[in-house]
Amino acid sequence: MSKSSWLVAAVCLSFSAINASGQLPQFVKLVERASPSVVNISATRSTPRHGDQFNNEQLPDFFRRFIPPQQAPRPAMGSGFIISSDGYILTNNHVVEGADEIIVALSDRREREAELIGADPLSDLALLKIDAENLPTVEIGSSEELKVGEWVVAIGSPFGFELSVTQGIVSAKGRSLHYERDNYVPFIQTDVAINPGNSGGPLFNLDGDVVGINSQIFTRSGGYMGLSFAIPIDVAMEVVQQLKDKGSVSRGWLGVGIQRVDRDLAEAYGLDRPSGALVSEVFTDSPAESAGLQVGDIIVEFDGKLIDLSSDLPHVVGRTRAETEVKVLIVRDSKRKTLLVKVGARDEDDVAVRSSSSVPGNLIGIEVQDLALEDRNRLGVDKGVLVRRVSAGPGREAGIRQGDVITTIDSQWVNNSDEFETLIVGLEENVAVPIRIVRNQRPQFLVIKIIR
Repeated sequence: MSKSSWLVAAVCLSFSAINASGQLPQFVKLVERASPSVVNISATRSTPRHGDQFNNEQLPDFFRRFIPPQQAPRPAMGSGFIISSDGYILTNNHVVEGADEIIVALSDRREREAELIGADPLSDLALLKIDAENLPTVEIGSSEELKVGEWVVAIGSPFGFELSVTQGIVSAKGRSLHYERDNYVPFIQTDVAINPGNSGGPLFNLDGDVVGINSQIFTRSGGYMGLSFAIPIDVAMEVVQQLKDKGSVSRGWLGVGIQRVDRDLAEAYGLDRPSGALVSEVFTDSPAESAGLQVGDIIVEFDGKLIDLSSDLPHVVGRTRAETEVKVLIVRDSKRKTLLVKVGARDEDDVAVRSSSSVPGNLIGIEVQDLALEDRNRLGVDKGVLVRRVSAGPGREAGIRQGDVITTIDSQWVNNSDEFETLIVGLEENVAVPIRIVRNQRPQFLVIKIIR
């Protein structure tokens, strides 16, 4: 027998053994119990959004035969689930956003027009209400107790195929999607097959409890590619309560710009490993400024919660009630320090804003110039020096580019090119030093090391 034949036989034997021992889960009873509480949602808009309609030309011929030619805008399709017997339904905000009419189709084929109680774009959640009683409801579980590797099941309406069931496992927890403007949701990542129409549908654990709301996929083709993201049910139910009470959601606000701490930054700040959130910007008149947080601080703990990844901080701060006083543990100058911060309320309208002589920075291989007034206005900075040229050397290796504005070197502010030259000359050999730059009006830290 060939090597490949032995491999096939071994795999088949392995699956046979698993089936015989009953280790593979059965989803039949879960689906029978849970599916009556899952609904299909149609949202009609007078002005359709990009992506609301299916592109028939991208569908396989087999499926294209079952979809009629589109003569008029089709309703946006999505999923949802009933959380209370008197008709409250949870779904994604992007399913119903801007809708003139929302129709909910129950599992028994009854249809009801739904009222939008409230929506929260930042968490992509919306709460609906239909006029009905004694409806079947889901069991709400705990996303906090969910473990990576657990089996999970999604029920929804991909491409309009109602009550479709898919399964997979939890791939990761606490994911931040970096293409999102605000990372307030610690997404559950799964490999459950999710497609357009699944949005807003429930994600169940094997006990039949809802642990998440299917929200997004990562795709280059427009369809499922193995990466699906669900909103944790613990986060969702906090949002639901606020939407019920006042129709909107308020979040905690700290007022800092942050970046991840990599290995080089950890070395430069005297950390034993990369962890925490590095403060790259402190907003004016913010809770952070009032508490004494400074650019270059590394936040390692917030209100008793460990900040291991920088993406953990927005999740924790956002779930903290405004006006709450919390302890924030930081690392400053390689020493740990605790600050008391009074968390503010996030303003939904807030947006994180933010004669020259050439001086050669030969020691690190870059040339800089003083900032002219028009440079300060154009680049959104009030201190620093503008990088004119980057040659081979430590500066290029650190990631500095032409057009960057260098604002601090080793926690020392740089006001002009003379100060820049003085600080560069004073750098020690073979010592990793943090340099703060502003690129495209966004501050970040790089690490530079002089090797003589």
